Amino acid sequence: MHSQVTESLRDWANSLVNLGPVLTGENTAITMGEVRSAYTAMLAKHPAPHGVSFASVDMGGIPGTLITPDELKTDAVLMYIHGGAYIVGEPAGYHGIGGNYAKLMGARVYMPDYRLAPEHPFPAAIDDTLQAYRWLLDQGQPAEKIVFAGESAGGALVVTVMVAARNAGLTLPAAGVAISPWANLEHTGISMTNREGLDPLNTKAGLDMLARTFLGNALPNHPMASPVFADVTGLPPIMVQIGENELMLSDAMRLATHLADHRVRVTLEVWPGMFHAWHFSASILPEAQKALEGSVLFLEHALRDASA
Repeated sequence: MHSQVTESLRDWANSLVNLGPVLTGENTAITMGEVRSAYTAMLAKHPAPHGVSFASVDMGGIPGTLITPDELKTDAVLMYIHGGAYIVGEPAGYHGIGGNYAKLMGARVYMPDYRLAPEHPFPAAIDDTLQAYRWLLDQGQPAEKIVFAGESAGGALVVTVMVAARNAGLTLPAAGVAISPWANLEHTGISMTNREGLDPLNTKAGLDMLARTFLGNALPNHPMASPVFADVTGLPPIMVQIGENELMLSDAMRLATHLADHRVRVTLEVWPGMFHAWHFSASILPEAQKALEGSVLFLEHALRDASA
């Protein structure tokens, strides 16, 4: 693997080294705010492309970031839902991937800054992201000209927020891309065992702790926490992209099968040798750039179909 990618993965792992001890109370010298700032600073090393601009936006009471490409090719918009185990992450760290989507699509990208656990456990992240989507609709943006994308917890939210929107009687977006989705908080997929040690970023014990932090008093098989258990009937086309080295591989494949079983049009891509949310490394890893470009083609085709 490219030495810069290896170094980037090491930085990613190191940025979260204090998360567990802070959550368990073993380390009281560092605050959760400092852990989150370190995570954002690490992600921000992935550069935004030239030709995009950033602005703060109020998405119906949910703070957010609007990314606008210099060359606007469409009136469709993407809502990018960031990951971070529902515990870390904020739009400021996602200028790279959000900017790449904006430039590749020639579209405006909105990134909601939803509330995080443990201060705001399940279902705060879902409620906030649903409110951000509702705001887009209230602005007069047609649902058939909205698409979702997100990675990790955000990849799960791509599906979960669609389910919540359907349940609320809202018109659904045209499509969604779930990158490395954290789709099953029970962590029962076989890759949780046989990819242990191959996954450079996650361990099952760590994911179990993060899931419990997010869930609060909810069970890990709650359908709004783990979309593999949700009623996904009637959802628009979904693309699932997952790295073959990921602990989350089997559960992401299960999500794709679950969608298909409920007659949702689904595209599953398993990328050999790839790691969690490899798309961040688009500036240095060809597979990341290709995965981004493939997801954009999927979204563009779905937008055309929805507007036909």
